[in-house]
Amino acid sequence: MTTAAVPATGATAGGPGGAHATARRARTRRETWVALGFTLPTIFGFVVFYLWPSVRGLGLSFTDYRFFSDTSFVGLANYQRLLADETFWNAMAVIVWYVVLNIGFQTVLAVLLAVLLHRLTRSVVIRGLVLMPYLVANVVVALLWFWMLDAQIGIVNEMLSWFGIGPISFFGSESWAIPTIAFVNTWRHLGYTALLIFAGLVMIPRTLYEAGRVDGASEWQMFWRITLPLLRPVLALVLVVTVVGSFQVFDTVAVTTMGGPADASRVIQYHIFDLAFERLDYGYASAVSVVLLVILSVIAFVQLRLMRAGESDLG
Repeated sequence: MTTAAVPATGATAGGPGGAHATARRARTRRETWVALGFTLPTIFGFVVFYLWPSVRGLGLSFTDYRFFSDTSFVGLANYQRLLADETFWNAMAVIVWYVVLNIGFQTVLAVLLAVLLHRLTRSVVIRGLVLMPYLVANVVVALLWFWMLDAQIGIVNEMLSWFGIGPISFFGSESWAIPTIAFVNTWRHLGYTALLIFAGLVMIPRTLYEAGRVDGASEWQMFWRITLPLLRPVLALVLVVTVVGSFQVFDTVAVTTMGGPADASRVIQYHIFDLAFERLDYGYASAVSVVLLVILSVIAFVQLRLMRAGESDLG
């Protein structure tokens, strides 16, 4: 009785195929460890500076923690207090008004500036100049504009007086405080936002614009029918980043108005700062912070879903 010989494959017989598979697995493991080595500092920073403070803050929101006194569990009392806190609701109204102004002006101007950079020039020097205000510390920018817009010695009011206008108390008026702060932060972040949008414009094939010109489309028509639709994923990302960032405005307010006059510029972040570090009411401040975190998470989720950020018309 004879037994038919079964030919051995390279993988099972330790041939070239098996050697290649072993080398591939070893390379994959090595690359995985290298990737973990590069991401470990980021993971460590996220856990230490974001995850743990968030968990700690959530725990403190259920207590009456005041640092120098005994702490006790109060359940949902801080959140019930929040619902009846007129100062909290005023701060929410102020920050919403600020976000509407800041995002409205910043997004429109950033899209316009990005399109101009894309269509008219590719100069690295010009891009650097556009980004320059963003590279200056926010506190420095706030102080600079605080002096320039001063009602008595500010150069802006001096220039307005040449036309018979003013003086205007930009930071000291209830009606002007938030629009002025929105203008200052729009000026600082405009270049950065425009470059993010510019990066999206670069990804749009130029052949689409050439085809539009052949069909007789104007620049305005190509902007609405080619540029904006194809920019949707980038605009979604930009809006999420800028909206979340606008809700967290603090430096400009702390340096210029300190929430005044009459709480007209008391944004939610400054309200949390005042509760925690001025009144030492950490438990209640933590509850306000948790509510803000939930609000921002919902806003970001809704934005990404409505704008279909994960889809692209370029495919």
